[in-house]
Amino acid sequence: MNHAPDDIAEQQAEITRVLLHYLNGPLPSGHYIRGILPSPTADQSIRLVTGPRHSAGRDELTVWEIPLAPPDSPEDLLDGEEILQVLRSLHTGTQIFASDRISTLMGMEHVAVDLTAVDTPSAGPDDNAFTILRTLTCPWTEDEPSTRLRGFLYAGHDGLRLYLDQAQDRAVVAVDVRPSGAITALLTALPSLISEEGRGGYDPDDPHCARAVDLRNW
Repeated sequence: MNHAPDDIAEQQAEITRVLLHYLNGPLPSGHYIRGILPSPTADQSIRLVTGPRHSAGRDELTVWEIPLAPPDSPEDLLDGEEILQVLRSLHTGTQIFASDRISTLMGMEHVAVDLTAVDTPSAGPDDNAFTILRTLTCPWTEDEPSTRLRGFLYAGHDGLRLYLDQAQDRAVVAVDVRPSGAITALLTALPSLISEEGRGGYDPDDPHCARAVDLRNW
């Protein structure tokens, strides 16, 4: 399926926004993201550059050309978090690529990735927790968010406490969520959920909030 050039360009920009948050975090191999290149529009892919954090030259870097449309669902485009999971998989263990998929680009090794040969894990609770925090602090909209993140605290393997306030109200509400849950629906409903009268109550063990709301089973 061929996607419109504008859709490809928009998706490349969205992926770049996401991956900027991971520039200082090493991949499983110890390498880092060193660049993000927009592929020619006709190629429905994105090119990610990885290598040592302090590389001496381009010959130490690798360009991974990753298709944006997964073969099992060509009508969709991979988002930033999914591309990150592919990149992590490519840097886990020993990878063997066919010679016809390896070339040179701008002095760097260039690998055309075959998604059908990549075992890509699903995002884990830590990845989802980061998505929640990033979305609350960097919403991709021109409108000022009605809910503001004042802080957070990890709680166990699959727990996250968000400290939020809302426009014109500095009273902090502590919201307990499960990162493994339906986070897209949660983020959409969050402002109205914490505004509902009678939802939540005082938490005597937490001096950092005026009210606590438990949405772990929402």
